[in-house]
Amino acid sequence: MDFMTAVRTCLSKYVGFSGRARRSEYWYFALFTFLVSVVSTILDVVLGTDYEGAASGGLINTVASLALFLPSLAVGVRRLHDTDRSGWWILIGLIPIIGWILLIVWYCTDSKPDNQYGPNPKTGPSGYAGDYPPPAYGSGQYGG
Repeated sequence: MDFMTAVRTCLSKYVGFSGRARRSEYWYFALFTFLVSVVSTILDVVLGTDYEGAASGGLINTVASLALFLPSLAVGVRRLHDTDRSGWWILIGLIPIIGWILLIVWYCTDSKPDNQYGPNPKTGPSGYAGDYPPPAYGSGQYGG
């Protein structure tokens, strides 16, 4: 999965906590979130909307962070599903250092075979490598 596809997928499933997410989908969205944070912080400084006395952030950064909070949470839960863990394990991130390390290790772990959360996103439901095979010609919504 490439960068743009991962971002599009995460934003379109912004409150979709079911299913699974590949490593590339999670890490590309994490990169996107970091880049948005950097750009919004720079815009805050340039436009003068940063909070006085704050080390970082401002109005634009706050709005961007709030807009990306649910998609980030959802892709994190779907990534945990891909490693055959409940999405509730994301709460272990509330434990400083140990929780963060565990989450990073789990986010870096390879996909598990088909599990209760759905088929392996790498192979699809029938074991094809890569993306799911395209539907047969003429079987689409409009028949052509």
